[in-house]
Amino acid sequence: MHPFRISRARASRLPAIGAVAFLAIGLLAPQSQAATAGTTATATATATAGGSADSAPRSIPVPRSPEALKNGSRFRISAQDSTEESATRPAPSTKATTPARTDKKDKAGKASSAMAADPCDLGGVLNSTGSALVQELKALPYITCTYPLFGLTGESAHRTFREAQMVTVANALRDASAAYPGNNSGSIGQLVMFLRAGYYVQDYNSAAVGDYGQALDNAARGALDAFFASPRSKDVTDANGEIHNEVITLIDSTHTAGRYAGVVKRMLADYAGSWPAQMQLSMQHVEWVVENGFKAKDDARGWRAALKADPSILDAWAGFITRNGAQLNRLDVVSNVGRHLGHALDVPELKDRVRPLLKDLINRYPNVGPTAPITMNLGWYTRQFDRGNCAAYAICDLKTRLLPAILPIQHHCNDGLRINAQDMSPGQLASTCTSLIGQDEYFHRVIGDNGPVPGDVNTNLEVVVFDDYTQYALYAWAFYDIDVDNGGMYEEGNPSLPGNQARFIAHEAHWLRPDFQIWNLNHEYTHYLDGRYNMGGDFEDNITTPTIWWVEGIAENISFGYRGERNADAIAEARKQTYKLSELFDTVYGQDEDPEVNSARVYRWGFLAVRYMLQEHRADIETVLGKYRAGDWDGARTFLKQTIGTRYDAGFATWLTTTCATDDCGPLPEAQAPSAPLCTFADPRQFSENCRRDNLAATTGNYSYHFVYLPAGVKQLTITSSGGTGNADLYYGGGSWATTGSHLAKSTNAGNGERLTIDNPPSGWVYFSLAAAQGFSGVTLSTHTK
Repeated sequence: MHPFRISRARASRLPAIGAVAFLAIGLLAPQSQAATAGTTATATATATAGGSADSAPRSIPVPRSPEALKNGSRFRISAQDSTEESATRPAPSTKATTPARTDKKDKAGKASSAMAADPCDLGGVLNSTGSALVQELKALPYITCTYPLFGLTGESAHRTFREAQMVTVANALRDASAAYPGNNSGSIGQLVMFLRAGYYVQDYNSAAVGDYGQALDNAARGALDAFFASPRSKDVTDANGEIHNEVITLIDSTHTAGRYAGVVKRMLADYAGSWPAQMQLSMQHVEWVVENGFKAKDDARGWRAALKADPSILDAWAGFITRNGAQLNRLDVVSNVGRHLGHALDVPELKDRVRPLLKDLINRYPNVGPTAPITMNLGWYTRQFDRGNCAAYAICDLKTRLLPAILPIQHHCNDGLRINAQDMSPGQLASTCTSLIGQDEYFHRVIGDNGPVPGDVNTNLEVVVFDDYTQYALYAWAFYDIDVDNGGMYEEGNPSLPGNQARFIAHEAHWLRPDFQIWNLNHEYTHYLDGRYNMGGDFEDNITTPTIWWVEGIAENISFGYRGERNADAIAEARKQTYKLSELFDTVYGQDEDPEVNSARVYRWGFLAVRYMLQEHRADIETVLGKYRAGDWDGARTFLKQTIGTRYDAGFATWLTTTCATDDCGPLPEAQAPSAPLCTFADPRQFSENCRRDNLAATTGNYSYHFVYLPAGVKQLTITSSGGTGNADLYYGGGSWATTGSHLAKSTNAGNGERLTIDNPPSGWVYFSLAAAQGFSGVTLSTHTK
């Protein structure tokens, strides 16, 4: 899915899914993605870790699942991190020990969390200034009655957090820090929380609060300087940690990572796994400081400059990992903070210093099991920031070493489909094959195509299935040279290149267990079929004009239609009347900076546009697909925007409010292809170029043999079978009789829905047969040439 067949240039403009923690997880993820078995993307099947990769015109990221960040966000490979600088750090939770990391905002800058109602009386704080404000703050219970400050809005936010008020409290924190006793007996924590709340609210609603300037910058730095200069700020106790972890977060809020690099260095050098819980939390907050310090545009936080000024921080960082190596266990603080050391490769002046550190760390610990998050994340950084230099880290063979261990299962569905999996049972493999094989037949019934587009050689698809999102994120980049800031990747590659391997790299929808589902399976398989049978050329050609309304719309329709599921999200969108049909013909990926709006337009409105056109204007769809198949993108665009134009807008609006409202947008119609005439030859085995024979039958292990005479100049022969009972497989033998042991092509789906398309068949007699994998009867067999 999101987006199907996207170019590398366009992929970099898409918002990183999962970057906005306030948004409901999975905003960009239509429900159709969880299909019952039923950043920038590059792709090559043979790339080694850190090596270069040939450009692949069709490498397609998929949105992350709704649950991708709920259980295991800390497993993330670094590509999954937001490419946007984060907002101010979040309001704490109501429990002082577990501040909520819900700090980031949507593209419109809107705070998306609702602060819980609190009985605390904030009147004194909201209506005081100067020393009275400080005294009112210190009188508040810590932390429960400072929490509601993060929810202030409008005039209350302005009155409380305008710059003069923030400067007053910052100066008070500076003065109180001189005698800081290592605990909150002096109510220093309330001052810190007020400052954090002010930065938080101003970041989300600067129009209400007002701008912050140099006066606050100076006061905040003075306060932080004083706190970290206090000897008791270094106490390794829960009492100090309760304040210390919030002050570390304030470094992030004030964008001063570089100024306090020495504090980070000290914590990295001193940390031990035996630290009490609140000091452990401080180290977790260090992750935010360094993560956002690296990401800040133009090094606005000064973190990179600080590393260049004192490269020994890198040594302390590496020592932090090795000294606490026994603590590495997936979700631990050492893995979470340690992985960001790889960002230093993106600082040219530090490359030579950091390379041997990363080489040691990547090879010191196993690349599987509990230590995989640190080794594989650091390995990813070498690919991202030192591509082509895998030898410097001794990981050029990472794929060769790991792939057999991580993806040991290889299962053959049929000649056109195979599965490479991490952990699937025989029953799960069989059900996945059955689902996709059945979908293939359904797709052709809906589309009514006459075979692959000319020159498309993607005759088979490899489906790669990792055990869960975590395993996909850790290993898929190394095996397939893709980025993993997504829920999977469809690699169409170059469909005109002999030997090209189409591949869908996926993971199980682990949050739905014990039910077995592969995330996005049926939607992505539709993209494979659509690219093979409807879209000429490669993706760089396809996006010459907007085609996304069809590409994503048909994938949504086939996925929901095949599984017999109701697209509740699309139906809900239909009631809003957001777009005209003529506008939807202009849809492209990343059209709106708000990811929720963009997702709704691409997937839900794409579903609606395609469903309407298939129901009401099938002939126009045939015209458009005819041009798509020929690679006539300009011709298709002209037809959509000029010939159709706005003529169907009124009908579309009516359909949305009637058919969608009363009949769930109506059924997905199948193509009404004219039935081929009955063959008239006396010999029941003989066909003409375009005819059919009904009621064919054979017992198990036997054949129904047939042949047809083709004159010179036939460009394509299509043979299809359908209907009846049993299981008939279709074989083509060219100039010789076709059997299971001697044939040039075959279609061996479950049941009797088979299809073979032979490009440039020889002139003269050619032979084909139905082989009874299981005794069959009542089968219809047809030929069609062009």
